[in-house]
Amino acid sequence: MSSNDRVIIFDTTLRDGEQSPGASMTKDEKLRIAKALERMKVDVIEAGFAIASPGDFDAVKTIADTIKDSTICSLSRALDADIERAGEALAGANSGRIHTFIATSPIHMEYKLRMQPDQVVEQAVRAVKKARNLCDDVEFSCEDAGRSELDFLCRIVEAAIDAGARTINIPDTVGYAIPHQYAELIRQLIERVPNSDKAIFSVHCHNDLGLAVANSLAAVVAGARQVECTINGLGERAGNAALEEIVMAIRTREDLLKVHTRIDTTQILSTSRMVSGITGFPVQPNKAIVGANAFAHESGIHQDGVLKHRETYEIMSAESVGWNANKMVLGKHSGRNAFRSRLQELGIELASESELNAAFARFKDLADKKHEIFDEDLQALVTDTQNEEVTEHYKLVSLEVASKTGEVPQAELVLLVDGEEVRASEQGSGPVDAAFKAIESVAQSGSTLQLYSVNAITQGTDSQGEVTVRLERAGRIVNGNGADTDIVVASVKAYLHALNLMQCGVARAHPQVGGI
Repeated sequence: MSSNDRVIIFDTTLRDGEQSPGASMTKDEKLRIAKALERMKVDVIEAGFAIASPGDFDAVKTIADTIKDSTICSLSRALDADIERAGEALAGANSGRIHTFIATSPIHMEYKLRMQPDQVVEQAVRAVKKARNLCDDVEFSCEDAGRSELDFLCRIVEAAIDAGARTINIPDTVGYAIPHQYAELIRQLIERVPNSDKAIFSVHCHNDLGLAVANSLAAVVAGARQVECTINGLGERAGNAALEEIVMAIRTREDLLKVHTRIDTTQILSTSRMVSGITGFPVQPNKAIVGANAFAHESGIHQDGVLKHRETYEIMSAESVGWNANKMVLGKHSGRNAFRSRLQELGIELASESELNAAFARFKDLADKKHEIFDEDLQALVTDTQNEEVTEHYKLVSLEVASKTGEVPQAELVLLVDGEEVRASEQGSGPVDAAFKAIESVAQSGSTLQLYSVNAITQGTDSQGEVTVRLERAGRIVNGNGADTDIVVASVKAYLHALNLMQCGVARAHPQVGGI
């Protein structure tokens, strides 16, 4: 196929994905995900919204300075300060892109921007020109394009291309589009905009009606050659188009779609698990491609067919997306080199020798509790180890819980609070509730528990439990996670992780400054 038949994969997990309530990530977590996306050969990584906060700027800059094989992008509104901040963050990038946007729908222009259409076009042109002075690669987005008037879209897109934009994004910001209608919008723009041949047309679809992937693929058929998506479909509200579904649909139905990507699909599963573990957003078992049941067959008819010939009921192989790596790899007698080697095979990079030592010590502790150590355990173990890299104002020393039929559960714990031991004891409706109340009797954080979620990392009663805790305080939210074979211990780890993140100022308001 020619270069015109390649679809550029633009991943916005680190920007739009992080706008999911509670999905905030630290700089180091973002860098881990960016490295995984680079290994997957993602074309463009939208690393963040540089002006949103000093933390966002730092994360974009760190990723831009580190990643070499993917283009690193920063979002910016069509404002001078935003664009300058994005340019500054991307200064060290091997390949950088400024992605600037402005709303184009009548409802947004009137009620949000309070601007006339002529003013919007003028501001868009000025923004693109300013961005081109700082970066050769500029993308322009028409926010809420799905509800914009076609004639106005043609006008502003032509002006943006003339100003220097080389990618034009037509987002369905509110997930309002229907596939055939959205495809026709893309087709009309490409046909009617005189200079459309000088730009790549891109799509960014939200999943409010469950149509994000369908709309994206319909747009590809209509001529779009960049798709903006996220790992696991993470994103605001109902999420974004899922990268794994877009990529595997293109690969599986290349006969019909007549396009391809450069994605290394064998990296999909490990990246999905990494994002799930870091954000605390579990993947549902029946999720396409990366769900635990995606390649499972329980029906006798299906099992018989697959055993006789796989393609009777499987349209793609589990190995093609990385499921072959889902196996036991280590045990209690495994050595340090084997541990390091398996982490490298999984694409897990630890920042220092001391971090490796800490992770190996955790591995040995886990191996004493759990006979079989799976790749999923290693992912959770590393995430748990790196949680400790956050400044630990609160650290668990010991925990004792009592829960007996007919009696009120009680938790007694010892915490290190800025290096000083503090004891606490509380009762609750259950052992976890009692433990959280004991922590709060010490921390007095004033936080409200928004989410408590438990998921088994692997099968079996000795599986580690992965717990996600979401706290809210004064309109700001933070996500903490912890893993352990003891669910109560994992819960306490997750709660303390969230408190430590809040103390470090990681908690953020939602939504961010803006988005498409």
